Amino acid sequence: MARDTADTTPIEDTRELTALLEAGCKPREDWRIGTEHEKIGFYKDGHSPVPYDGPRGIRALLEGMRALLGWEPIHDGDNIIGLSDPIGGGAISLEPGGQFELSGAPLQSLHQTCREVHAHLAQVREVADPLGIGFLGIGMSPKWKLADTPMMPKQRYAIMAAYMPKVGSLGLDMMFRTSTIQVNLDFSSEADMRDKMRVGLALQPIATALFANSPFTENRPNGFMSYRAEVWRDVDPDRTGMLPIAFYDGFGFEDYVDWVLDAPMYFVVRDGRYCDMTRHTFRQFMAGEAPDDLPDRTPTMGDWQNHLSTLFPEVRLKSFLEMRGADGGPWRRICALPALWVGLLYDQTSLEAAKELIGTWTEEERQALRDAVPKSALATPFRNRTVLDIAKEMVGLSRDGLKRRAVAGNGSDDEAAYLGPLEETLALGFTPAENLLRQYQTRWGRSVEPLFEEQLY
Repeated sequence: MARDTADTTPIEDTRELTALLEAGCKPREDWRIGTEHEKIGFYKDGHSPVPYDGPRGIRALLEGMRALLGWEPIHDGDNIIGLSDPIGGGAISLEPGGQFELSGAPLQSLHQTCREVHAHLAQVREVADPLGIGFLGIGMSPKWKLADTPMMPKQRYAIMAAYMPKVGSLGLDMMFRTSTIQVNLDFSSEADMRDKMRVGLALQPIATALFANSPFTENRPNGFMSYRAEVWRDVDPDRTGMLPIAFYDGFGFEDYVDWVLDAPMYFVVRDGRYCDMTRHTFRQFMAGEAPDDLPDRTPTMGDWQNHLSTLFPEVRLKSFLEMRGADGGPWRRICALPALWVGLLYDQTSLEAAKELIGTWTEEERQALRDAVPKSALATPFRNRTVLDIAKEMVGLSRDGLKRRAVAGNGSDDEAAYLGPLEETLALGFTPAENLLRQYQTRWGRSVEPLFEEQLY
């Protein structure tokens, strides 16, 4: 999650909000790949969570990364809460429970993406090792209770933490104990956005199954392959889910804006202070409704952009599309997630085939997939097939698309090799979560402690 914006341009008309999304349209030659990944920090000695303060805390880690990289600090009050590359590259930010996130630079190829991931992980180890801190590639904190997890000192998180229990039962678990990999992708037009949004939403549960990697909670199996995905099912129905409106005839930027306008807000920022706006939708805010003590009641483009970032559908629209369905995982899967979606969505032939694949799926079927895959993953039945069958087709289409892209690098003629971890999963027929559970039942002696060594970045 990058820095909240402070654009103070007043909003005159809702058409400006639609125009902001439309401005994301780019010709194919300008399409980029932006990969984000979170990782869960822990002390190697004892496997306890890392607090913000202290000589070996998250603040010290951020200061060390700042000294190593020369990046600009991002502050919330007196606290450093992130770093930004001053020459337009990536950013480092903190999720609520201290999950350490790289929001990667917009890059042209998956070869560049994988180099970025390798470099970042090496830089983090260089700073974290002397502090005794390690990082897990997994989708859910496997050991600590919610009460044991520290909260990072960001004002927005205090507002969210107070609001979450009012609208769902698992919002705090989402905030403090989950970890993900995401990819941000471009579109050329409203119609292209619509096609990619629909394919992304319909196939997001398939990606969730392929990347399922969160089977433990509080030292024991939780009954799910992707408990992270299960958590998201009970966070806040007003801002999450499969976004059925995307499949309505003629869906476009204006329809998404209407949905966002009617979602409850979290906050606005005034003079560096985060003001609670959870009693109002953005539409109400634009109609003049706001807390009496709000210093400036004029909605701004910064308020809108921040509000856009607090909506969490399975595919999120800004001036690009965010694929949000995957658990955090080992480093090879950080490269595999963008590879899956780039091959599928950046090659027109594969995109058309994917549209045909999902073309007759109903809203009820899409939702049933989303509801079932957290528990049964690749074994989930669908029509006369299983999710494993659909995943094989999806990954095959992606591989074909990457080969047609034919972007050479790293000693290869194309980018298809980055799908390797997914093809291994398909060949074995079971998810990373199932592999972890097997280790738990056998070599690990029904303990999650070995996971901290074996899933260490």
